Amino acid sequence: MNFINTYILIGFILIISINPFLSNPIFSQEKEKRSAYSFFNEGLNYSYQNKADLAYMSFIKALKIYEARQLKDSVAECNLKLFYIIDSQKNNSENPLPYLIKYKNYAEESNDTIRQIISNAYLASYYFLKDFKKSEKFYKKGLKQSLLINNELFQANFYTNLGALYNEYDTILDINNHKKAINIYHKLNMDGKLFSSYLNIAEHYRLKKSYKKAIEYLKKAETVKIEHYNKKLLKKLYERLALNYQSNKEYKLANNYFIKFDSIKELLNNSKQNTEISRIKEQYDNEKLKAENLISESKRKQNRNLFIAALSLLCFGGIIGLLTLKNSHKKRLLAEQQQELEQQKNLTLLKEQEINTINAMIDGQEKERIRIAEDLHDNIGSVLATLKLHFENLQLNREKKHFNQEELYEKTEKLIDETYLKVRNIAHAKNAGVLANKGLLTAIKLMAEKISDANKITIQVLDFGLNKRLDNNIEITVFRIIQELITNIIKHAEATEATVNIALYDQNLNIIVEDNGKGFVPSNNAGEKDGMGITSIQTRVNHLKGTFTIDSTPNKGTSIIINIPTL
Repeated sequence: MNFINTYILIGFILIISINPFLSNPIFSQEKEKRSAYSFFNEGLNYSYQNKADLAYMSFIKALKIYEARQLKDSVAECNLKLFYIIDSQKNNSENPLPYLIKYKNYAEESNDTIRQIISNAYLASYYFLKDFKKSEKFYKKGLKQSLLINNELFQANFYTNLGALYNEYDTILDINNHKKAINIYHKLNMDGKLFSSYLNIAEHYRLKKSYKKAIEYLKKAETVKIEHYNKKLLKKLYERLALNYQSNKEYKLANNYFIKFDSIKELLNNSKQNTEISRIKEQYDNEKLKAENLISESKRKQNRNLFIAALSLLCFGGIIGLLTLKNSHKKRLLAEQQQELEQQKNLTLLKEQEINTINAMIDGQEKERIRIAEDLHDNIGSVLATLKLHFENLQLNREKKHFNQEELYEKTEKLIDETYLKVRNIAHAKNAGVLANKGLLTAIKLMAEKISDANKITIQVLDFGLNKRLDNNIEITVFRIIQELITNIIKHAEATEATVNIALYDQNLNIIVEDNGKGFVPSNNAGEKDGMGITSIQTRVNHLKGTFTIDSTPNKGTSIIINIPTL
């Protein structure tokens, strides 16, 4: 065998010497990958230093390498950075939107919720001063996704930007969005975000001509420590302090802050950077065309070299095959015998498993038959026997009138109702078995489909992350909760449409049931005003250690939000 191993080693050395190209791709690809990573980090550093033209050039180089290697995830990140750099520069001739659209398309294709939220945030920012409706739509869409995955940082950012948007277009609106954001930033110790929120609230008061109140919040912002690379935020702070002091006729203080504003403004001159970005863009397009031609030529050479290598390997394999033929023949016979024995063992195991499965299925079916028979005998049988006696008494009473006829009819009706309820309970027990077999999501969709078929209300089911089964007790309880909520909508809401959103994210099951019905005013004591149905649902949720929230407004529908841990 040492003789054969020596020939194998010689053969591989021969292949490498014939085709040097085969020894290089791994090394060259790794080198190329390191270069892209280096360019990307270089772009980040330039971006922090407000050197937009240099950052743009570095990200373009990284993008070029990642596109050639078809690393879609890295290409998406480069596109996002390029959008941000171009969009932040004033009087720039290049449109940044195509870069963001590519990033958003990748987020949709890969079903990446986080990237979808980020793309909605940037799209809303892009349309901030261009189109109020579009900007508000993307902010609200991102906020809804953030609430769905329970990400407080994203929620705070969307509250902040919605508040700023309303400041820009309507000074009458309140500042609740800003206050919600500030509470979250305080909780997360995020000074930079807290700084921006104070600026937004101050702008709200400035637009309402409450200059003292605006100065109060701007002074709060001035006490917050921000990173050295946020010079744009400092510029904005000094400018707004100067303008508010001037409007409040405190001219000395206004002059001091105008001096600070001018000192930072000089550091952020963008004209030279915009020229460099346009020049680099043109250079990148030319280099990209050259790179595509080089890649095409490289592939042609690679195919030729692979053919030579394959032919050499084939010849060398023939020599090795002749040398090992005698030795492999005995091994093959032994392996075939061993394989036959393994096949026999596997067939035996499969037959045993099949028999055990059939026996278990028969036992389960027999137990189910026995249970149903016992229910029918013990519950339904006794009630039917009593009904028979009542009907005999009714017949006898019709002839001889020995009993109170009204009382006898009333008792007979109660027995019929009791029989119906017991039959219904047996059917519900059977439905629980169907739920166990098909799973929670399938059971909910079947229920929605059956209710929608009646053409009185349309129920849509939206799911995310339910790729595997949950614990059986959780599935049955959640199904009963959703079933009860849908029943309440049908009975009380007078709705024409309802939506069931169910998502599994980070070991947490989130359920949102919404309708377009008449709504109501939720009370603090659900048992008093909202009905025993809501109380029963809340008890089930508490049993699963979950949370239960009602969001309803008269004539604007109702939203029920439930979060249940699955661990």
